[in-house]
Amino acid sequence: MRRLGGLLAVLMVLTGSVAAPPPVTAAPQPGTSRLSVQGRWLVDEQDRKVLLHGVNNVDKQAPYVEPGDGFTVTATDAALLAGHGFNTVRLGVSFDGLMPRRGEIDHAYLDRIARTVRTLAEAGIWVLLDNHQDGLSKVWGGNGFPPWALRSRPHWWEPKLEFPLYYLLPSMNAGWDEVWNDSHGVLGYLGDALAALAERVAGDPAVLGIELLNEPWPGSAALSCFPAGCPGFDRKYQAAHERLTARIRTVAPELPVFWEPNVTWNQMMPTHLAQPPLTPPLADDRVAFSFHDYCIPSQAAIYLGLPEQLRALCPAQQEITWANADAFLGRTGIPALLTEFGDGDPEVLGATLEHADARFVGWQYWHYQSVSGSEPGTDPFTGELGKELVRTYPRATAGTPSELSFDPANGNFRYTYQADGGQAPTEIYVSDLHYPHGYEVSVTGGTVISEPGAPLVLVRAEQTGSVTVSIRGG
Repeated sequence: MRRLGGLLAVLMVLTGSVAAPPPVTAAPQPGTSRLSVQGRWLVDEQDRKVLLHGVNNVDKQAPYVEPGDGFTVTATDAALLAGHGFNTVRLGVSFDGLMPRRGEIDHAYLDRIARTVRTLAEAGIWVLLDNHQDGLSKVWGGNGFPPWALRSRPHWWEPKLEFPLYYLLPSMNAGWDEVWNDSHGVLGYLGDALAALAERVAGDPAVLGIELLNEPWPGSAALSCFPAGCPGFDRKYQAAHERLTARIRTVAPELPVFWEPNVTWNQMMPTHLAQPPLTPPLADDRVAFSFHDYCIPSQAAIYLGLPEQLRALCPAQQEITWANADAFLGRTGIPALLTEFGDGDPEVLGATLEHADARFVGWQYWHYQSVSGSEPGTDPFTGELGKELVRTYPRATAGTPSELSFDPANGNFRYTYQADGGQAPTEIYVSDLHYPHGYEVSVTGGTVISEPGAPLVLVRAEQTGSVTVSIRGG
């Protein structure tokens, strides 16, 4: 959840030119080609590097992932998202939903998850299944771990705090210590629950992967994470992740598994996961990195009522966050996905997207709630927010990306990649919001093979070597 990063930090001390008519409003479905980890890339079945743009849909209230509950995405939402070019959803799942009673899997819940994945897949949307928690458990008014899995309980003398202040409660820190120490077998049960989920969905090519745990708190080790991260805790944390990943591998050998740094990352602390002298730094070659980018000053302005002028400090913090990501990815060489960002401020959000474009890193915006049952024509991607999020971008590249830029003010797009000689075309989604009078596309080193005005520009390289594609308003 986005607010934890910002608020806890405040409390504890993000060539030819062809004119074309306006594009249609819906993009063609890319199908459900299975994605896999290949070095630092996510690739499709045609070995193209895939870039993901999408949203979160995380229902934190039981019965969870219940289409028609006014929250969970439906076919209507899938069509709206696909029409704006989004090709991924981070769908929240919950440990206490997967295993509501000790050792018992809720197969009806698995069925609801699988059906929702299929609904999104039919619109060409890949799904990351996010094992989501905020506040550890409903024992403290949060969500995530079932009460039976933990013995810690709030002390009678503790104040009743809400998100995110409850992370400071001694009893909740004791509960997190139970998790990382595997007291009473909690990690074993979590592994069994995630394995049941993996086994249920592994055969569906639309499943991007499983994220082991959202924004994990270090428990009593939290203060050791400041001011430079906590290598001692992260060694224990990595061991837990390796164990959970190995359990998933027993039923889903090829399914990508996403690891997220402990949540002090959101307070600008680096992660010490995969830190040398570990060789190899990650034992599993199908692991990917999930991370968040939230601006502490912006969050403080929104949630604590502090002056909005504090947002001027956001660029400095975001440089630190992305430098930490660069360091981790430099030593691991694995794919990365920005799985949460955004606080509604277009300037802060735009800076995040510029950093992501510069690194060819995909993203999932926080947050999207179903529009089913809303007034006809309801579309949250309007105004300045939509102009930032709905972007022209290369969804699948037949080669290696070199340079990517998009200007949301005018729709100007430029992309350079090194073609690999494959037969599959490079696919570029053309924003349905930025070109009211159509668009012009120019290519060097390749040929446009799609129809004029198509919502996907398809480019076939003339040979191996550099290809540059430019798109601007007509």
